[in-house]
Amino acid sequence: MTPRERSFAAWLQAHRRSVLFLMLLLVLGGIYSALRMPVSLFPAIAFPRVVVYLDAGDRPASQMELEVTRVVERALRGVPKVTAISSATSRGSADVDVRFNWGTDMPRAVLQVEAALNQVLPRLPAGTHFEVHRMDPTKFPVLAYSLTSTHLSQVQLRDIARYQLVPLLSSVQGVRHIGVMGGQTAEYRVTVDPARLAALGLSMGDVERALTAANIIRAVGRLQAHYKLFLLLSDTRFKDLAEIRHTVLRTGKDGVVTLDDVATVRLATRPQWITVTANGHQAVLVTVYQQLGGNTVAIDRAIQARLKSIEPRLPADLHIHQWYNQSGLILDSAGSVRDAIILGVVFATLVLFIFLRNWKLTLIALLVVPGVLAAASALLYALGMSFNIMTLGGMAAAVGLIIDDVIVMLEHLVRRLIQQGHGPRTVLDAAREFTQPLAGSSTATVIIFVPLAFLSGVTGAFFKALALTMATSLVISFLFAWLALPLIAARLLGPKDAQHDAGGRITRATQQIYRRLMQGLMRRPLWLLAGLIPLLVAGAISFEHVPSGFMPQMNEGGFVLDYQTPPGTSLAETDRLLDQVAHILRTTPQVDTWSRRTGTQLGGGVTEANQGDFFVRLKSPRGQQAVMDRIARRIHDDVPGLTVQDMNQPMQDLIGDLTGSPRPVVIRLFGDDWQQLVKLAPKVAARIRQIRGLKEVQDGLVIAGDALNIRVDRIKAALEGLTPAEVTAQLDAYLSGVVTTHIQQGQQVIGVRVWTSSALRSSRARIERLLLRAPDGHLVPLSRIATIRRVTGVPEITRYNLKPMVAVSARIEGRGYGGAIADVRQALATPGLLPKHVYYTLGGLYKQQQIAFHALGVVFVAAAALLFLALLFQYERFRVALAIISAPLLAVFGVFTGLWIAGQTLNITALMGMTMILGIVTEVAIFYFSELVLLSASLPSAEALIEAGVNRLRPIAMTTLAAILALLPLALGIGQGSAMQQPLAVAIIAGLAVQMPLVLIAVPVIFSRVLHGKPEELLS
Repeated sequence: MTPRERSFAAWLQAHRRSVLFLMLLLVLGGIYSALRMPVSLFPAIAFPRVVVYLDAGDRPASQMELEVTRVVERALRGVPKVTAISSATSRGSADVDVRFNWGTDMPRAVLQVEAALNQVLPRLPAGTHFEVHRMDPTKFPVLAYSLTSTHLSQVQLRDIARYQLVPLLSSVQGVRHIGVMGGQTAEYRVTVDPARLAALGLSMGDVERALTAANIIRAVGRLQAHYKLFLLLSDTRFKDLAEIRHTVLRTGKDGVVTLDDVATVRLATRPQWITVTANGHQAVLVTVYQQLGGNTVAIDRAIQARLKSIEPRLPADLHIHQWYNQSGLILDSAGSVRDAIILGVVFATLVLFIFLRNWKLTLIALLVVPGVLAAASALLYALGMSFNIMTLGGMAAAVGLIIDDVIVMLEHLVRRLIQQGHGPRTVLDAAREFTQPLAGSSTATVIIFVPLAFLSGVTGAFFKALALTMATSLVISFLFAWLALPLIAARLLGPKDAQHDAGGRITRATQQIYRRLMQGLMRRPLWLLAGLIPLLVAGAISFEHVPSGFMPQMNEGGFVLDYQTPPGTSLAETDRLLDQVAHILRTTPQVDTWSRRTGTQLGGGVTEANQGDFFVRLKSPRGQQAVMDRIARRIHDDVPGLTVQDMNQPMQDLIGDLTGSPRPVVIRLFGDDWQQLVKLAPKVAARIRQIRGLKEVQDGLVIAGDALNIRVDRIKAALEGLTPAEVTAQLDAYLSGVVTTHIQQGQQVIGVRVWTSSALRSSRARIERLLLRAPDGHLVPLSRIATIRRVTGVPEITRYNLKPMVAVSARIEGRGYGGAIADVRQALATPGLLPKHVYYTLGGLYKQQQIAFHALGVVFVAAAALLFLALLFQYERFRVALAIISAPLLAVFGVFTGLWIAGQTLNITALMGMTMILGIVTEVAIFYFSELVLLSASLPSAEALIEAGVNRLRPIAMTTLAAILALLPLALGIGQGSAMQQPLAVAIIAGLAVQMPLVLIAVPVIFSRVLHGKPEELLS
């Protein structure tokens, strides 16, 4: 042993107490950090997307597109780092979707978008206003409750939610916003009789002005008297219904005309065109949105505690029911990962005990592995990370690699202890001897995560957290295996352990078989092809047949069902159809509860009255896809007239909304003639609907409901003394009502709406008979100065990067992305389908998948290059580096075979596992060459190559088996939330399954016979 090695052993022996105490502090700090770390479903991700909502009143879609949308698009195109702009324009409103580069400072980008809009606002039609929303994971609620009652009105339910629950829950730490949806809002309804108004020579405008003037509070001055300063207020506010009724409209020689002479006044509700239910009953929904980086589990506990505290003060008939709880999925996922970690540690320690038959070594492993994970938690906490599905999955996947470090170090210590006998520093000297291979192997596994730091897009957003967790765990694992483990082993292992034979007949027989096999291969290296060719062929066939996907699909125990009825369907008719859907849900045994929105969405966006969504929570996540398919079939068969647009699980729905690519297949059709695109889209949809595996095909045309267009004849109106603006104002008052003033009552402000009786506006004919008042007082029927024409609903005008575009989309079921998209391309190439000057691009999740695959391909190549550099730096021999790197590259073929056999898709999680295999197999190959270095000084070349494999046969078998067993719970998808890491675990296990023969058989033959390497090279 060199003086350097002896000095290290002496130093470690002298500082053993401080080293062990440092490790203990890391473990205790990790436990403390784990208890304080925020817990959420996703990592804190800044999605580079902003949505602008524009409202310019009621105007045709074509006019809205020309006067508003195009102007805004051009203004936003100049905002720095904008990559794409898409828009959808309908009657009087438009949504503009602005995409930025990943890594953009999004708070700053939002301010820049608002600045650009404010600059262009004076050029837009009067009354245009906008809202800017940044897209991030907090868009989706983390908790949701329904309020129902058999006696309380919808107004009372909404008031309880707004004025009692919202203030109570908003102050919970980590809560960003409390949303209230559904119910009704109270208002005072002044229903005017036009005949009485006409008889008294009054107009609707007179009523509006009188109400506004009678309900005032205003400071009129100050008074200084009696050593005080008084504020003088003129207060004529309404206090009750009686004061509203007695509002004076006119005085004169004929007496006083009050409001109740021409109208009835009552307490009513604000008109609305949305419906919200829970389990088939009218309800008010309360949704909780967390701040970015908030602790979902802590928020859930605090919300539940506060609801329990207010329960005695709420009406006894009020029922508060939770219909969504994201923390449940998080806790279930954490529990599954915890179970996977425990099972992995138990399996690995059993392997250790079976091979080494020493309970002391088993105890050491049981202590070190949880200690490493705890210490890693401290580092993650210091980096500002949270426990989420990615970090927890990273810890579970890291268990097998941590066990590797523990096993190889313990096996080396025991082997040296048996060979050299027990001594005061035998164990520590053996640890120093193993420092270089342990450091090299740890570098090989950690270095593959370096390229992930430069990964962008959805893949980088999600998998940086997993990569950082695993890299952190592996660094901590190296420190524990290098410093703590030898000290603990030196303390526990005694002279009896040095006399213990950890081998056995099976081990010796296996080693003898290995010797004979390698001796034959060294003489005839071409025999190696008998093993490599089947591996390569099987991998190539599997690569062609394994389906491709984007992200794994998790069974979350719930799903979102988006629906629509034919354009123009009334809210009442839509409700009737949805009652049938509610019956289907009620009679499905697996359904626990559900909520429904019509005219609005779960995320809060406003839609047409014929669109909306259900959120359905199941009793168990098992067999979720089959339940979803069965419900979709029943709706298709039993509810004609209602179309299911999408059925996604919440996380999948959220990721699709955040990325703006909610569906796998999106065909963007571009052309200069908008009407041509409108006619073409249904033809393209019909053509791709014939492709196997494409479901819920949509032509991308969102048709607004029919409209009655009231066209004022300017000349006829002028002859009656009316202007078009005056006609429009009177029609607005007749048909929509005008909120003229507001009355404060307690915590709320109630509007006063002046309207006409619904009987006067219940049909087209009655609207034509409406009497308008001219300035001179005479009455004019609407039909005299205007015509009413029915306008069939027109589609939204959609654009992408300033060019007209229609997006035909579909969902893929039962096959991979690659095969489905190939068929789509073939279908679009059908002669005569696409006219001249019309072209298409593919978007959606398929495009996101291609971007992710390309990025991960670059990461794979970069990781392989860095590994080769590290090997070259460690050995300074190209032959050695080439021989070692050949093993992980060949193992990739085994990964494809494993994914195909396991029925997994080749998605970004599987590609992550494939990249990790590079480091894992390289690590084992380094251990082989470290043994070869030691033996090459005393044995001939051929014998050293074989004996190095003999010595490493047992530890490699132990690490391989232990890692496979540690990852097995994840690979089997045991527990909720494990599906995200399942393809990664399958990919790693598949690579591990072929690593032993590759490292112990293929690498020695390739090094000595193909590359003509000599073990003696390693000594220099």
